[in-house]
Amino acid sequence: MQRIITAGVDGSVESLDAADWAAREALRRGLALHLLHAGDEPAVGTGLPELDAPADRVGHALDRAARVLAFAHPTLEIVRRQVPGPPVAALLTAAECSETLALGSRGFTGFAGFLVGSVALAVAAGATRPVVLVRAGERAEDEHWDSAAGPYRPVVLGIDLDHPCDELIEYAFDAATARRAPLHVLHTWVVPLAPSGSAVDPEEEKAHALAATLTPWRHKFPDTDVTERTMHGRAAHHLLMASTKASLLIVGRSIPSGARLGPVAHSVIHHSLCPVAVVAHG
Repeated sequence: MQRIITAGVDGSVESLDAADWAAREALRRGLALHLLHAGDEPAVGTGLPELDAPADRVGHALDRAARVLAFAHPTLEIVRRQVPGPPVAALLTAAECSETLALGSRGFTGFAGFLVGSVALAVAAGATRPVVLVRAGERAEDEHWDSAAGPYRPVVLGIDLDHPCDELIEYAFDAATARRAPLHVLHTWVVPLAPSGSAVDPEEEKAHALAATLTPWRHKFPDTDVTERTMHGRAAHHLLMASTKASLLIVGRSIPSGARLGPVAHSVIHHSLCPVAVVAHG
């Protein structure tokens, strides 16, 4: 795996917003940015703007994106790539060679959230490396509390205590560290229909389990301010509420479940108000 950030582009406003997010992420992590156009011919009707450019505009789109980003981020190393083949396959291959793959999406204002096409969903569901979906209109200042120069909004991690995984937790701590942002870790649970018979308060039990899961990571990232919460209710609802004040929302996808998104990941990538990272784990 190369230590790069990759963004799919075609020159549309949506893809440029995603590419600019990817450029900022590359700078935060001290990595190079690869701009990628995937596919031989225009992918008509994919629902993913990055892939809908006419063939004779591909080179121009890559050049224009590179020029815009080089002007905005003069210290960033930028590489342009055009990759033939089916778009989903090409993007999945690019994801394998990247620390993060960023894709743009048309979005709506407010809780309508993302309008995500089949290609974006297929890539997010099939990639074994993190895929970040960036809504249209995302700007640098949206990641901060006051201005583009102010402190970062928190990174939010949704975690399933029944299946905690190192890949997901490490990505969240790395993202928070790169931003010097607080990390908010959220686990939700639903009250069982029948009492378990245990004398232990289930909320207290969940809180202890979450604290134990995060303890080694707190030691590994001692400078990261971590807030952990266990909450009653549906995970998607609480994560979407958290996204209103977050710079990045991170959710997991289990690889053994096959190339598909779980209901929580599917919901948040359609409705989140901040970029969403989908992180595959074993």
